[in-house]
Amino acid sequence: MDFDITMVVNYLAILTMFYCLYLVLSLKSAIPGGMVGKRWNFLTMLVGLFTIGYLGTPFFDQLPPDILQLVVALIFLFGAIYVVVTVRLIFNIIRELTE
Repeated sequence: MDFDITMVVNYLAILTMFYCLYLVLSLKSAIPGGMVGKRWNFLTMLVGLFTIGYLGTPFFDQLPPDILQLVVALIFLFGAIYVVVTVRLIFNIIRELTE
């Protein structure tokens, strides 16, 4: 039996995403409404989307190359959106705290 580092990394990533999903869902009740609540809901949706996507990673080797490229491009796009929303949320929280 060959050791497949790619599968180990995939499963670690999947476990990490389930942990992140648990965190965003458990923190949701502590988040107030308004701007923070709306952004948190969007981040929760993105984490859910990433979790679903990560569950598909063990099957990537079965996808045709053009579909795989599209999936990777979409992961990059949604990852970039996640970073923008997160940084803007932190920026707005810091601004509110310093006013």
